[in-house]
Amino acid sequence: MKLDIIGDVHGCMQELHHLFVKMNYNNSQDSYVHPEGRMPVFVGDITDRGPYSVTLIRLVYEMVIVRKTAKYVPGNHCNKLYRYFLGNNVQERHGLETTVAEYKALPATEQTEVRKKFIELYEDAPLYLVLPEANVVIAHAGIKESYIGRTDKQVKTFVLYGDITGKFHPDGRPIRRDWAQHYHGDRWIVYGHTPVKEPRIIGKTINIDTGCVFGNELTAFRLPEEEVVSVPSEQPLHEEKFHYSSE
Repeated sequence: MKLDIIGDVHGCMQELHHLFVKMNYNNSQDSYVHPEGRMPVFVGDITDRGPYSVTLIRLVYEMVIVRKTAKYVPGNHCNKLYRYFLGNNVQERHGLETTVAEYKALPATEQTEVRKKFIELYEDAPLYLVLPEANVVIAHAGIKESYIGRTDKQVKTFVLYGDITGKFHPDGRPIRRDWAQHYHGDRWIVYGHTPVKEPRIIGKTINIDTGCVFGNELTAFRLPEEEVVSVPSEQPLHEEKFHYSSE
């Protein structure tokens, strides 16, 4: 199995297109297909903050649900959008407001279509992916080795939000423990969630959220090659969104 695991896209459709082209995918009928049958895997947070969240929902639905030529695991932003589409009372902030604005600008029939597609995409997705044939576990914010195989509430919180402490930085960001420092497994764990300027490799863990929506890069990690491929962002740079401490 040959994989191209794609970091947090956050509605950055142009950059995703450029990344697929750089990895030699063909753009075919509202989808992307690799001539050698490589499998793209989206590591969550396909929407919010960026300019084309609705387009991303349609694309990922087409590739994952309709064609079954890609895989997807949800992120915390996906979880919040899912709860919004279910009619739950969620706060429209931290990027959700941009997706909601796009969604509400659609005609009613298209709103229904997009809502149904995303709900199906989310409900069909595993909490995280274990792919023994590629020796990898793919989880939005990472996963402890002892959690692999579990899907209880504790594990769900970890996978969506990271190893949170319940405390917060002065700017409101949650304080997280650096779980990757304590991972000693022999399977790759590929994740995103926390923006970094360069892919962060510790042992056999790699964070590939290189902050595309904050103006840096969109990154994919290719297996079995263990190769990183990135394209530059077209969004304005927000230097303050990148953090280098253990969090």
